[in-house]
Amino acid sequence: MASSTEARRIFAPVPSKQDSKANTTTSVARSILDAETKQREAKTARLRELRLKQEAEAPPVEVKPAKKTARKKS
Repeated sequence: MASSTEARRIFAPVPSKQDSKANTTTSVARSILDAETKQREAKTARLRELRLKQEAEAPPVEVKPAKKTARKKS
């Protein structure tokens, strides 16, 4: 009698060339996207840190209230 692992290999679906190429393409594309996402998040964190540091060092700016314009009466 055949062992269970041999029986699984016999009845396991064998991916076609097209399926295996598609899986390879998908995995490569996902790895590229993941790398780009990590770079973007690192850049965003670095820029946020620099902005917060710059805002903390800058003197506060006085904001003058906007002047109200007179409404024309018709």
